[in-house]
Amino acid sequence: MARLQDDSGKLIEISYVCSADNTYQNAYIQKAFGSEPRPLVVALHTWSCDWRDHPDLYGACCRKWNWHYIYPDFRGWNRNSMACGSEFAVQDIVDAVSFMKKIVNVDSDRIFLCGGSGGGYASLLLAGRHPELWTAVSCWCPISDLTKWHAQTAASKDWTRYAREIELVCGGDPETNPYAAREARARSAATYLKNAADIPVDINTGIHDGHQGSVPVSQAIEAYNLLCRPEDVISQADMDFIVKNELIPEHLRNHECENLMYGPEHPVLMRCVSGNVRLTLFEGAHHILPENSFAWFSRQKRGCSPEWSAELPDDEMIKSSASILHE
Repeated sequence: MARLQDDSGKLIEISYVCSADNTYQNAYIQKAFGSEPRPLVVALHTWSCDWRDHPDLYGACCRKWNWHYIYPDFRGWNRNSMACGSEFAVQDIVDAVSFMKKIVNVDSDRIFLCGGSGGGYASLLLAGRHPELWTAVSCWCPISDLTKWHAQTAASKDWTRYAREIELVCGGDPETNPYAAREARARSAATYLKNAADIPVDINTGIHDGHQGSVPVSQAIEAYNLLCRPEDVISQADMDFIVKNELIPEHLRNHECENLMYGPEHPVLMRCVSGNVRLTLFEGAHHILPENSFAWFSRQKRGCSPEWSAELPDDEMIKSSASILHE
């Protein structure tokens, strides 16, 4: 049974039952004020964290918008086979939505999913595994393909621990071990992303990630390529140029973005919109900018075409937009 207090607007530690194995899973929740239906945000922790780390990164935004909120553990740090996109971790997130629907009045037309880094990976994975749950999904500096990220981090002097953790999760090196290769495919968002083609997905990453951060921007671009129209795919040559040079090719620069800011330190450098997916590269590294997710969520409704208009509704939100660097 959940340990739940009747405290709206406050982060509360609870536990709920995961139907995959009948275990109790931990989470922080926060209830909106009032009895009318309110949107629900499911926010997912980063790769090397669990539910106890940074819950107020998104909780503060939910208080500002007066939305319901849950920040589940989904088996914690991605260094064991129960975590990192396992069937148990996926079901933990699905059951988090069911739990919140039982205890608060959720607006079923506005159920949102977000996260950055490892949480961005998990957001993309759940978008593909369970698109029926989400009104819209916002992810930051995400990993889309575990096998490719294993190779990228194994070749980097600064980020080899992530390659080792993928091997712990998958039971070996996915580039050489057939069993581990199958596990990596089964746990990779890229395997399922085409299922999310009918829901709005907003993908964001700093252009310097992979140089100042652990996830090359190609991971985000490849996720976009899986969801966009065939004629809008970003070429391998352009992707390689962006990753190597930390610059946008001239023919991909969008002059409509020249005055668009993700907060005072993060001008938008490139934006591509195709169908229900949007890709934004901004000045930054491995950053999560949660206020931008919430401003975008506020304009989305289930069953409607994505609303891609102005990023932030007022100057005050631009001033308060958090710039969080995570690994």
